[in-house]
Amino acid sequence: MGNDPGVIAKALASACESVRPGSAPDAIGEIIPAWVAAPSSVAEASAVMRTAGEHGLAVVARGAGSRLGWGTPPSACDLVVETLGMGQVIEHAVGDLVARVQAGARCGDVASVLAAAGQEIALDVPATATIGGVIADALAGPRRLRYGSPRDLLIGVTLVRADGTVAHSGGKVVKNVAGYDLGKLLAGSAGTLGLIVEATFRLHPRPAALAWVTAEFRTAGAAAAAVAAAANSALVASAVEVNREEAGGPVSVGVLLEGSAEGVAARSGRMADLLSASGGSASGGSASGGEVAVSAQTPPWWGGVPEHGDGTLLRVTFWVSALARVLDAIDAAARETGTSLAVHGSAGAGLLYVTVPGPASPSTVARLAGIVAGAIPGGRGGVVVVAGPGRSAAGIPGAGLMRAVKEQFDPDGRLWPGRTFW
Repeated sequence: MGNDPGVIAKALASACESVRPGSAPDAIGEIIPAWVAAPSSVAEASAVMRTAGEHGLAVVARGAGSRLGWGTPPSACDLVVETLGMGQVIEHAVGDLVARVQAGARCGDVASVLAAAGQEIALDVPATATIGGVIADALAGPRRLRYGSPRDLLIGVTLVRADGTVAHSGGKVVKNVAGYDLGKLLAGSAGTLGLIVEATFRLHPRPAALAWVTAEFRTAGAAAAAVAAAANSALVASAVEVNREEAGGPVSVGVLLEGSAEGVAARSGRMADLLSASGGSASGGSASGGEVAVSAQTPPWWGGVPEHGDGTLLRVTFWVSALARVLDAIDAAARETGTSLAVHGSAGAGLLYVTVPGPASPSTVARLAGIVAGAIPGGRGGVVVVAGPGRSAAGIPGAGLMRAVKEQFDPDGRLWPGRTFW
């Protein structure tokens, strides 16, 4: 097919009612796309992707756009396919605890619809994020410990492949096993395998009561002991989070409990005792100040991905048993590179974010990542620079397999060129 811009523009306009020229606000990295298409249906999305394939266009999918700065920037971008025109809750089967949602729906809007029936998608994500973006970036907040990440809650997904082919996986009931489980494959694929257009989620009842049990520990060892005790406890924590404002500083540990008002009250008291006991028996001493707090109010540092501004953000995954080693390695990296490092994340689920404030050279970032990665037992996690200088996926296990999957789904490499997964 020809590459004449006028011909391509006409073809895109025939495929989708909402097509416009790209402009500076649409830039992906430093690349301004030639066109932006906003399909309003699966049929239009399919037609747009088919047209892009016929003309060899490099394509980047965009929802809310809040995570486009994560991962490896594209080497080319001719067309941005925006999903916000597909923003409906298609079906909410209240009795089955299932909802089918278009990919461009904002999570806050979906939450409002489901809350009317006392239900929710148990993912703590920004209200402005889109369903497709949450799946593509595998976003999940503190409650991942109990409910899992998007891949665990997806029971069906609809994808438009690079050539415009529409593929379905799963169904509308929790135990449906029809077809290949594309949902697990697409979760965390970062726009490299296809355009997510619909998703079906398993829902959960909204809890009647919440309580946060928090404590501050002087050392990494004491905090790690408390995290392990809380995460493995029969008290069923929904989340176990940590926060450390600076390397070498005290570590705040927070535990979220959900359920009935009476049950949460009883469990929170026992969890407070557990944190006190675990911190006291750990190397390094008890919780500083000797007090553990129980509150119905969310701690100010709780939840979500930390803001990194013009700094760098590293994502560290590990087995929970390695938490103390990881925290000590972060301290060592800060000392060795002379940087200030803040730590936040779902320690109970084996995930932390490390924030490096302000500009840092790629070599410094690589050194930081290398020191931390060295503390993680082989094959049991890794370090990924998700935002800032030196963004890479070098720390993700199974990179070769992911490249092979990418080649099967996008043999021409037109979906986010230059990126395999991050």
